[in-house]
Amino acid sequence: MLLIRCPYCEETLPELEFAYAGEAHIARPADPSGQSDDEWRDYLFIRSNPKGPHFERWRHIHGCGRFFNAVRDTVSDKFLMTYKAGKDRPDLATLEAGE
Repeated sequence: MLLIRCPYCEETLPELEFAYAGEAHIARPADPSGQSDDEWRDYLFIRSNPKGPHFERWRHIHGCGRFFNAVRDTVSDKFLMTYKAGKDRPDLATLEAGE
């Protein structure tokens, strides 16, 4: 079972309390109507699938109900950190140096 820390409630709880909400830090095109079909397809469906640290969005569905971001290692399935939505993407070099 995964344990996830909600940065708003400041509690670490089982994954059943949360819902995965996709890759984090995906910027919506400024003018969606100006996108080609291929560009729009890429925005909607194409996501990175890295081996190692991955930035994700999660929602604390059985708690505060808020969205937050997390960095999860896809190899070990370990959450490296969680942080509030709207915060800048953390530097992975700094994060890895802190371990």
